[in-house]
Amino acid sequence: MEGIYDKEIVVLAHCLMNRLSRLKGIRGLPAINTEGMNVIQLPCPEMIYLGLNRWEITKEQLDHPNYRRFCRRLFRPFADMIEQFSNAGMRIRIIGVPQSPSCGSEVITIGGEGGRVKEFKHEHVKGIGVFFEEIENELVRRSVLFAIEDARDM
Repeated sequence: MEGIYDKEIVVLAHCLMNRLSRLKGIRGLPAINTEGMNVIQLPCPEMIYLGLNRWEITKEQLDHPNYRRFCRRLFRPFADMIEQFSNAGMRIRIIGVPQSPSCGSEVITIGGEGGRVKEFKHEHVKGIGVFFEEIENELVRRSVLFAIEDARDM
């Protein structure tokens, strides 16, 4: 008997399953219970690129050619898997992190003046993060059908 998730692949931003990869001091959503789901956990591009001791950052600070190249390269093997699952008839559901400059799919963090460290002012606006833009572009290029949304209490 087929379960509810037998025909769906849930692609999760890394910190939705591993809270230790989050920016220090950020609690965010609780880890998602993935029991019974078919899950692909994406890597954390910010942690890999900037390290565990990174500072708070906004989309403008990440939106440069080298980081975008890095995100495309990081996602490519995952895109290969997702494309195969899609071609086999699986539904693809991608879940991002609200307010993330990399992995937000509905609300991102913008602002934050560059320069010396001082009070960091930023805001949250509708938009998609750098890593998730590259994910979206790659899957569209491959004609993979998918839904993308930010995490909520699941």
